[in-house]
Amino acid sequence: MTKGEATQIKIHYKGKDDDFIIFVDDNETYQKWLNDKSIPLAHFVSTFKVFVTGKQGTQGQLQDASKLTLSAEFNTEDEDEAIKQILQKGNVQESQFPGRNGPKNDSQTSNIVNGQPHTR
Repeated sequence: MTKGEATQIKIHYKGKDDDFIIFVDDNETYQKWLNDKSIPLAHFVSTFKVFVTGKQGTQGQLQDASKLTLSAEFNTEDEDEAIKQILQKGNVQESQFPGRNGPKNDSQTSNIVNGQPHTR
């Protein structure tokens, strides 16, 4: 059985002191929103969280952006307002995750016992 390919769409914004990331589910709707702000963010924003990567670009470890960090970069502690600014000023980064081949029932090949790896 092959599990479907997945696409992860990140919007990356290089700030003064940090790199900011948000995730979107639908790039096409996002592109329409850039010209039509009446489209609700909920139609394409994956999660209403702003992440920072500690100046590691798009590949760094993601951490929640603090209100202090948001305020320093976007002049607001409101995550929704920061998201709008990132959407307007950021760059789209798409990552493809290829489909995986694997058994239909993962438990048939698993060595997990009570949620822990089991060694014999």
